[in-house]
Amino acid sequence: MISIILQQEPIDAARVQAEAGTAADGAVVSFIGRVRDNSRGKTVTHIEYEAYGEMARKQLRKIVDEAVARWSLNSCSVVHRFGTVAVGEASIIIAASAPHRVAAFQAAQYIIDTIKTDVPIWKKEFYSDGSSWIDGKE
Repeated sequence: MISIILQQEPIDAARVQAEAGTAADGAVVSFIGRVRDNSRGKTVTHIEYEAYGEMARKQLRKIVDEAVARWSLNSCSVVHRFGTVAVGEASIIIAASAPHRVAAFQAAQYIIDTIKTDVPIWKKEFYSDGSSWIDGKE
């Protein structure tokens, strides 16, 4: 199963993880990206994500399809939030399953790294003293 979701609502990480994998999988690897309370020496109050929805979904699907083919994944889910995300909340979850752990770990890392550079989702950090748009390299 492949699932790609962009949503404004908080991510139900337990549900995504519970639905991940098949009986043939020896590994389910999940990555949860959360909003941290500090960045660049400043106190973060929240983050706002903007997405070019149609193109973002298309790019996410392409990345996941590449990972499925390259690492023989049996399932992969990506849920990414847009809009306002508070400190401590998840902004993204990736759950990749494969027969072996190395493949699942490598696929999950590839997916998050590629999302950060290739998907039209933009992040603006808000601080106690202003805000700043952030590039996708972090």
